[in-house]
Amino acid sequence: MPILPTISTAFIVISAIFVACGWFHILRGNRATHKKLMLWGAAFALAFFIVYMSRTLFVGNTSFGGPEHLKLAYHLFLFFHITLATTGGVFGIITLVLAFNKNFARHRKVGRWAAVIWLLTAPTGVAVFILLYLLYPGGETKPVINAIFGF
Repeated sequence: MPILPTISTAFIVISAIFVACGWFHILRGNRATHKKLMLWGAAFALAFFIVYMSRTLFVGNTSFGGPEHLKLAYHLFLFFHITLATTGGVFGIITLVLAFNKNFARHRKVGRWAAVIWLLTAPTGVAVFILLYLLYPGGETKPVINAIFGF
């Protein structure tokens, strides 16, 4: 298995586990534990993003290596995952800002959506990893930085 995609996928799964546990604790009224777990979830999500973006810039994205008849389905699923991940990331940042600003009424409303979206993002990310690196080893990669500068 390629190491960077494996690490970034592990980070996103760990992030989702922290978010799920944090949600569980806030439902039980354990605010301090909720805060700690959600901050750990955010930290692992940030670690994922750093590894993913570094890999995208310097190594590149891997093209789908599966059969031609699955390419459209894979790309539609990938688009769905990217949309979820982007939306979840934005909602997560908004939720954190609301919490740090002690706007807990809005934090609660946005946080529910952010958590649900994030808990859907993680398994779809794992599915993309399995499809791209385990079931159908990917094709070529080209670093984005090389594409930008024409190398």
